[in-house]
Amino acid sequence: MSATQAPATEGRELESGPSRWLMVAVLGGMFLSMLDQTIVGPALPDITADIGGENLYSWFVSAYLLTTTVSVPLYGRLSDVYGRKPLLLTGLGIFIAGSALCALAQTSWQLIAARALQGLGAGALIPLSLALLFDLFPGRAMGKVQGWIGAVMGVSYVTGPMLGGLLNDHAGWPWIFLVNVPIGVVLAAVVVIRLPHRPGTAERARPDYLGIAVFSAAVSLLMVGLTQKGLTGADGRLHHWTDWPVLGYLLAALALLAVFLLIELRVSEPLIPLGLFRNPVYTATNVASFATAFAMYSAIIFLPRYLRDARDYSAVASGVLIYPLLIGIVVGSFAAGAIIGATRRYKLLLASVQLLTGIGAVCFLWLEADTPLPVLSVWMATLGLGIGPMLSGLTITVQNSVPIEHIGTATGKVTFFRQIGGAVALTFAGSIYMETMTDHAPAVGPQQAAAEAAAQVLPLLGALGAGTAFLAMLLVPRRPLWLLGDGGD
Repeated sequence: MSATQAPATEGRELESGPSRWLMVAVLGGMFLSMLDQTIVGPALPDITADIGGENLYSWFVSAYLLTTTVSVPLYGRLSDVYGRKPLLLTGLGIFIAGSALCALAQTSWQLIAARALQGLGAGALIPLSLALLFDLFPGRAMGKVQGWIGAVMGVSYVTGPMLGGLLNDHAGWPWIFLVNVPIGVVLAAVVVIRLPHRPGTAERARPDYLGIAVFSAAVSLLMVGLTQKGLTGADGRLHHWTDWPVLGYLLAALALLAVFLLIELRVSEPLIPLGLFRNPVYTATNVASFATAFAMYSAIIFLPRYLRDARDYSAVASGVLIYPLLIGIVVGSFAAGAIIGATRRYKLLLASVQLLTGIGAVCFLWLEADTPLPVLSVWMATLGLGIGPMLSGLTITVQNSVPIEHIGTATGKVTFFRQIGGAVALTFAGSIYMETMTDHAPAVGPQQAAAEAAAQVLPLLGALGAGTAFLAMLLVPRRPLWLLGDGGD
């Protein structure tokens, strides 16, 4: 049932016990999905030390991002046909099973496979949670619920690294994943008991299974090729871009992407509706979202690694010490939403904040193993304040770029491209990090080499993302913010 079909009385049930419990369960599933994007960062050095996979460092996050991203449209479409409740419970079940398998993993590839399974379940939690909230709390109650959604997103970013560090240091890294099991079971029980089953209303059009499979394979091959760049061959030297273990995978990825585009032009329910890209605002916004992920995910994952490898901080300390970055992201996101809402303008704001992202990223060129923490905090806060506005601002921009019947699809694709950008960026960053560590550690020692590796990754990925996003926003034509009722730029 859609928000427009829901009984009017439901919008007034937010304060009642059953509705309150159900909202907690739905938002709790969303929180778990978002939390698991960042919670593993501080523990990754200990994970790789325990089960190996130093050269696959970024895959422990990228595998989760990839499967979460490509499964989102599938869950959304199937829930329109079969109803929200069975698909949400399916996603929770897969997420719980994947979390348990992550905790039991004995090798790096077992953990990567379990993370991929976990992400496959997590793909249901965010979109179906949002859809259920709109179904259950229409009208005026939705304003209050939107506030809770923003709070959940902010808290997940801020608490993830610290919680991951605490669990890693005091219970062991498997508990980072195992803690999801009892929480997930409780959330699933609330959904079973409290959420009424409403059959879907959409026609049973065939989801784009082939497109999802080909796109997943293409991005996976791209990630493998980038990973190979940071590895050594049989002769003991690092692979070059033209070496077949790198170039072969990259060419295969490009070929599959071409096949994917052909598929999308022919299916009735495409994973990525290509027709929307005729809209220049929609196209530029998604390019900017993809690029923003380069700065955001490389910082969230590789700053804790720098603090562990170069500074010898604990997992808890490394999670806490990146708070200036995370708080900057949250503050920037909320501030941009407020500014755009008040001024009805977005283009100048979203283009100009790339200067903050670029300055924050470039500062890390001077990163050393003994860089003072106050200085490091200023760099991180600057970077975060540049990234944050893109999270809320791009959502507003893309929603105002399409007709109302396409708002759901357009909003989902902003997240889709950001997470795909994150998966690619992390793999690219991991390759650079390992290459720098391999080259520099024999001469300067592992700690200084870790600092030099971070000083390569963070400026390069951050500046590349900021520059691309800046150009994309410059190309956005002036359009009215029709959802906000005025203006635009």
